Amino acid sequence: MIRPEVKTALMRWREALIGAALLVWGLWWALTAHGYIPWIGGVMALIGLALAVTGVQRGRFRTGAGGAGVVQVTEGQVGYFGPFTGGVVALSDISKLELDAGRTPPCWRLSQPGQPPLEIPLNAEGAEALFDVFAALPDIRTSRLVAEVQRAASGQAGGSGAQSVVIWERARLRLH
Repeated sequence: MIRPEVKTALMRWREALIGAALLVWGLWWALTAHGYIPWIGGVMALIGLALAVTGVQRGRFRTGAGGAGVVQVTEGQVGYFGPFTGGVVALSDISKLELDAGRTPPCWRLSQPGQPPLEIPLNAEGAEALFDVFAALPDIRTSRLVAEVQRAASGQAGGSGAQSVVIWERARLRLH
């Protein structure tokens, strides 16, 4: 009943749309009701605003699916199972996060000490779950993460000589 492209757009922005609806509903209660209901409406509006902001970030991070392989996130581990490569990396072992926009399709590169990096295509099935994993990394700037994903997905990552971009790197302990 719903066209596939409309369904895809609704699913991509679902958190932002739910947050906006909750924000409007909360504001309506806060401005038109009497008694204690305006207080509940104010709380609903704040929750809706937070959900809308988070939903916009997540919506910008999602680039679509249908790529090679499947991403699985379970108990602090990221697993990628592709047709030619794959592997599992623990969140606590990730030492560097890069986005290689020069490849087709662009891919995430998760480095860990003593192991080859795990490369995950941006459009792999289930890759939207990586946003929560990456947001849990200490001192990561999610605004930069989302901006680089948008740049890579739109093909503006520096032209034909695009290099990988280091999004995050774990701080090294130094003795001096």
